[in-house]
Amino acid sequence: MKQTYGLPALLSLFVPGLGQLVKGQFIKAFLIWAVGGVLGFLLAWTLVVPFLIWAWNVYDAYNSPS
Repeated sequence: MKQTYGLPALLSLFVPGLGQLVKGQFIKAFLIWAVGGVLGFLLAWTLVVPFLIWAWNVYDAYNSPS
């Protein structure tokens, strides 16, 4: 099976967790949605934490094995 890294990273760039979902990592995608949503809601007053969560999500979608 051919490894694809760019498409999951691109999808996660726009919708956090979607790249993990495409790679078949359903639990990780759900956790990103749940934890990212709660932290994003609680920490909406700062732009740093949501940006770091988003950046980690794109990095993880690009680098984690399928």
